[in-house]
Amino acid sequence: MIEFGVLFAQGGIDAFTPLQAISENGMAALAVGLAALGAGYAERGIGSAAIGAIAEDESLFGTGLIMTVLPETLVILALVVVFLVG
Repeated sequence: MIEFGVLFAQGGIDAFTPLQAISENGMAALAVGLAALGAGYAERGIGSAAIGAIAEDESLFGTGLIMTVLPETLVILALVVVFLVG
């Protein structure tokens, strides 16, 4: 593995670690973005399964709605991290 600090030192740029290259707010934004990406990916399968179940039995609407909303809590928790860090 190549050390980023060595590369920057050889290029005449002050050496810093990759963690110093991203500010705390940038890391928090990255966390929210990745959480939203994961939630969207999870909702892809859950949403289609919920719609299929509701199409067969309308009484499953509430359950399908809750299962669809559940991954969104991941993004809400990521937003809590933003407020704690920032």
